[in-house]
Amino acid sequence: MTTSTATESIQRDPEVLLDAPQPGPPRRRPPFGLLSDLDHPGQVFANLTPNWYASIMGTGIVAVAAATLPVQFAGLRPAATVIWALAAALLIALTSATAIHWVRYPATARGHASHPVMVHFYGAPPMAMLTVGAGTVLLGPNVLGLRLAVDIDWALWFGGTLTGLATAAIVPYLMFTRHQIGARGAFGGWLMPVVPPMVSASTGALLVPHAAAGQARLTLLLACYAMFGLSLFASVIVIGLIWYRLAVHQVREPRMVPTLWIVLGPLGQSITAVNLLGGVAQQALPAPYADALRTFGVLYGVPVWGFALLWALIAGAITIRTARSGLPFSLTWWSFTFPIGTCVTGTAGLALHTGADLFRYTAVLFYAGLVAVWLLVAARTAQSSLRGRLFQ
Repeated sequence: MTTSTATESIQRDPEVLLDAPQPGPPRRRPPFGLLSDLDHPGQVFANLTPNWYASIMGTGIVAVAAATLPVQFAGLRPAATVIWALAAALLIALTSATAIHWVRYPATARGHASHPVMVHFYGAPPMAMLTVGAGTVLLGPNVLGLRLAVDIDWALWFGGTLTGLATAAIVPYLMFTRHQIGARGAFGGWLMPVVPPMVSASTGALLVPHAAAGQARLTLLLACYAMFGLSLFASVIVIGLIWYRLAVHQVREPRMVPTLWIVLGPLGQSITAVNLLGGVAQQALPAPYADALRTFGVLYGVPVWGFALLWALIAGAITIRTARSGLPFSLTWWSFTFPIGTCVTGTAGLALHTGADLFRYTAVLFYAGLVAVWLLVAARTAQSSLRGRLFQ
């Protein structure tokens, strides 16, 4: 296959290797099997891709979901604090490694940004920042103190929001004007660049009580609702395209099956956002509007929660069917974690505002599934990372 033919094939179909090997110096095996699958240890930085930030999203949401779980039990909060600290450490380490990647391998980094599949995963870094920020304000005060925890969350929220709004605009622009996408092109990763504003909406709600009373607090609340709408309508369009693609072209590449779970992300996150925002609306708006927004959280959340269950059943059935014939491990497995976590936080919000035991116990059930999946994916990622396979 010629280079031009291979490039055209990638542009038509997203079912490609997202971590294809890059050329490197002559092979030099390190001791004890560490990074033994790499030709050279420098490939850790040479082949670093933005979808690595999904591991921070998936780890951080385990902590955030635990903090918001409607049924708390002994040891849950301390364990969640440890997981939040791990996510924060991963964010610092990966951001530092990414900076080295851009400095030492600028051509490769620009290649990721212009790749018709990989570019969508630039939505992961903003969501990683926002998730760690939410964990900081929910769990950090016991470790850092309230003032420092809130200040760190403000910094991460602004950073994640600005970069998230950029991906929500720039990536679709590139799709519409530069990338050549075939009829089979739609996949779950298309949601990655448009979901960050929804995460900003839900995590921004946690900062509303800490904003200055008056116009500053009102502006923050309204901005969060605007980002909720921005992300919601873009997500609905993409979900429709994914449904169409599956109905017409079916499921073909096992590696891409985990990305079907990304659809749960905007669904669960939108339920989380409207319920969190509705819960703090009275701090910025007068009674008629505040009451209406609180009610909107339930009126919107319950029907969307029903559709999320439907999609979870469909995605679960496809995943089980694919796993029977072989589901190779890759970074796309992190697609199982964060979306399920948003369903936990969304269900917890409905439990808070309705008092329904259905939502309380379902949130716990979802959380148990989230922890089980996170343990599996984290273990596989650690194993493959130590050998260097994920950096090829």
